[in-house]
Amino acid sequence: MSGVVEPEPIGLFGNPVFLSAVFSLVVAQFIKAIINLFTYPSRSFKEVVATFLWRTGGMPSSHSSLAVALATAIGFKRGFGSDVFVLALFFALIVIRDAMGVRRSAGVQARALNQLGKALQARLGIAYHPVKEVQGHSPAQVVVGAFLGFFIALAFSTI
Repeated sequence: MSGVVEPEPIGLFGNPVFLSAVFSLVVAQFIKAIINLFTYPSRSFKEVVATFLWRTGGMPSSHSSLAVALATAIGFKRGFGSDVFVLALFFALIVIRDAMGVRRSAGVQARALNQLGKALQARLGIAYHPVKEVQGHSPAQVVVGAFLGFFIALAFSTI
C-alpha cells in the first residue's frame, strides 16, 4: 500500500469538467442561434438549427466558452497549481487567440479575395469561384464567451 488515495470513479456524465465543457458549448451555441433568429428574422428554421449545431463565429464565442469552462473546471477539480490546469489554461489561450486572431484575419482576407474576384469577373469576364469566408470573433464575442464558460464551470464545480 503506497498511501495514495485513489478518487472514486464518477463516470463521464457525472464529471464536472465534462459537464462544464459540454454545457458551455451547448449554451453558447443556443444563445448564438437565438441572437441570429432575432437579428435576422427572415432566417429559416433550418438555418437556425444549422447555427445551433455547427456554425462558427458570432456572439458569444462558443470556442472561448468551452475552453475557459474546461480550464476553470479543471482548476476547481485538480487545483489551480496543477500541471493539468496549466495545460488547460494554455490550451484556452491558444483557442481564444485562434478564434479572435487567426480565423478573423483569414475571414477578412477571404472577403477581400472574393471582392477582387467578383470585380475581375465583372470587368474581364474571368470565371471566379468564391472562397469560403470563415468568421472569426470580435473581442466582445470572445469576452462574453469566456465569461459564460467561467460561470458555467463555476456552477458545475461548486454546486
